[in-house]
Amino acid sequence: MFIFKVNRLVNAEGVTYTNCETCHGSGQVTRVSNTILGQMQTSSPCSKCSGNGKSIDKKPSGADYNGMIQKEETVEISIPAGVEDGMQLKVSGKGNAAPSGGINGDLLVVISVEDHPELIRDNSNNLHYDKYISFSEAALGTSVEIPTVSGKVKIKLEAGIQSGKALRLKGKGVPSLEGYKTGDLLVH
Repeated sequence: MFIFKVNRLVNAEGVTYTNCETCHGSGQVTRVSNTILGQMQTSSPCSKCSGNGKSIDKKPSGADYNGMIQKEETVEISIPAGVEDGMQLKVSGKGNAAPSGGINGDLLVVISVEDHPELIRDNSNNLHYDKYISFSEAALGTSVEIPTVSGKVKIKLEAGIQSGKALRLKGKGVPSLEGYKTGDLLVH
C-alpha cells in the first residue's frame, strides 16, 4: 500500500448555484432559422454557463470562477505485483471534482519502476542474473547464493559446468498482473 499526497480541485464550501438565465437550466440554447426549405432548428451549448445549466449565485473568497478551490488530499493506492515501467493505474473518483457538484474525475498514476541493482527484467516476467565463478569452482562444482525478489537462495553448481550455461529457477521471477503465473529467474 502506497500513500501519497495530491493536489486536486474540489467544490468550495458555501457555493450556491442558480439556473442559468440564458438556457433556463438546460445547458443548451436552441436557435431556429428560416431557410429555403423551411425552418431549421439547431442546438448548441449555452455560452453563458458553458453547458452546465447553472451559474454561481454565491461563492466564498479564494474560489475560482467555477466555485472550486485547490485542496491537498492523502490518497492510498495498492500497486499490484508485476507492474512495468510506464503503466498507468486509475484511482476512480480521486481526480478533480466537476463544477456544480458533478461526478469527480479519476486520478491516473504513472508507474516508474526502479531498477534492481543485480536482477534484470526482460520483456516478459522472467528475471536474469549473471553469476561469475572461478575456473576451479566451475571444474569442481560449488554452492552459491543467488538474489531473488523475495530474498536469497542457495543453489548447487555441478562439477564441469560450462561458461554461458543458464540455470532456470522456476517461479522466482516476477508475478504476472493477471495473477495466474510467475516468471522464472535465469542464472547465467
